[in-house]
Amino acid sequence: MPHTPRTPHPPTSRPRARPRRLRAAALLAPAVSVCLIAASAPPSPLGVGDRLFPHLGNPGYDVAAYDLSFTYSGSNTKPLRAVTTIDARITADLDRINLDFAHGTVDSVTVDGEPAAFTTAGEDLVVTPADPLDEDDRTRITVRHTSDPASPEGREGGWVRTADGLVMANQADAAHLVFPCNDHPSDKAYFTFRITAPDGHTVVASGLPADRADRADRADRADQDGRADGATTWTYRTRHPMATELAQVSLGRTTVLRRTGPHGLPVRDVVPTRYREAVEPWLEKTSGHISWMERKVGPYPFETYGLLMADADTGFALETQTLSLFERRLFTEPAYPEWYVETIMVHELAHQWFGDSVSPRTWSDLWLNEGHATWYEALYAEEKADKPLAARMKAAYGASDRWRATGGPPAEPKVPEPGRRTGIFRPNVYDGSALVLYALRQEIGRPAFEYLERIWVTRHKDGVASTSDFIRLAAEVSGRDLDGFFQAWLYGEKTPPMPGHPDWKPTRTDAEPAPGSTPAPNQ
Repeated sequence: MPHTPRTPHPPTSRPRARPRRLRAAALLAPAVSVCLIAASAPPSPLGVGDRLFPHLGNPGYDVAAYDLSFTYSGSNTKPLRAVTTIDARITADLDRINLDFAHGTVDSVTVDGEPAAFTTAGEDLVVTPADPLDEDDRTRITVRHTSDPASPEGREGGWVRTADGLVMANQADAAHLVFPCNDHPSDKAYFTFRITAPDGHTVVASGLPADRADRADRADRADQDGRADGATTWTYRTRHPMATELAQVSLGRTTVLRRTGPHGLPVRDVVPTRYREAVEPWLEKTSGHISWMERKVGPYPFETYGLLMADADTGFALETQTLSLFERRLFTEPAYPEWYVETIMVHELAHQWFGDSVSPRTWSDLWLNEGHATWYEALYAEEKADKPLAARMKAAYGASDRWRATGGPPAEPKVPEPGRRTGIFRPNVYDGSALVLYALRQEIGRPAFEYLERIWVTRHKDGVASTSDFIRLAAEVSGRDLDGFFQAWLYGEKTPPMPGHPDWKPTRTDAEPAPGSTPAPNQ
């Protein structure tokens, strides 16, 4: 499965184009015959073997960097012109390269600067370069295409229309509705975003403005790196690798509010301009939330953070890297209690450690993302709003057998229905998975559990990790063989007895969500 090395290219570096090599005819003939045989086979969609999404991602290469250029007309109903450049390391001899891309018109493709043939197969863009690519080659693929904000029939995610523009919601498998990519969280890469929009629009993306280092007090206009013909090009770069499902771009008539967080962290929030005063009290809480999370698990893992309040009805919040996506109404409608709103903010913030910095190796490892985010959401509610964690976990225990029957065990979720890819975001991976963490804390004790949490996010920072990695680390930290414990709690059809609470029993009828639980899907 592709995985970006721990010491990847710096964000601004480019792999050199692969030199063309001349070989002796006797040596060349066998390779050519193999390539011709392969090329004669019909193009087909590939995948990295994910149990939940068999055709998601592609084998044979590891993306080091994406450079995404979008030109926005000012209308959120019209396709954007786009250029996607992918720098990658080839991990197996290839005569074709499959990219995930399913919702746009491709105008041209080049590989290392030379025109390449292309076609589609399922949701793959299949590229045939002029020359085959060899293992360990560095290559650059450039695709000129459109990016359509109109949702394809029967699909969820990708561009989301707001009242005045667009935002992205790519989880779980929708980044390839926006741009060609290796759309699986196991292949993280650096991103550069170059977005041209009419003057009067504000653009913010994951990462930091390319023309700014660590200064957080410059005016919004300083984020712009070019102006021409009534349009402005905005450039952002990430300083840490990112999964495609976590990329974020906001286009609209919004205001960017800036402040300084813990340890000088640049914090920037993107809000609909007309709601600026109404949401400001919520935004002031973010620095305190970051400090609270740092006391639990260690330093914030990225270069910046902030909230993106979209004036749209999405039904969820989303942990897009460095810029979490929320519905504006969560902060402006009085129906939501203050403690509840804060726990949603903490949930998405916790994902920056669990799910973003440490990404799942497969989508079956989703419980590690959502279970941890729900865990810290519940801890915050206990400490700050007097909502006992044990009461929430007892309610979750009562419902856990039903959640497992409906959605599968926490680490083995059921395959989503066609066209309902977000169907994997069920209660079994939220409170059901937080319940596993509660059981683990009961089993190994609070000191060992809290140490495990810190070591987990430190050891796997900027990488990917699996359920088996977590099981091994828990055994290492606790000094105990926990295979039986995790087998029952993560893969059992029935919920095991809760350590320390022999009186907890499953309930017989469907119950309401556990107290304080977030609305699904709160991704």
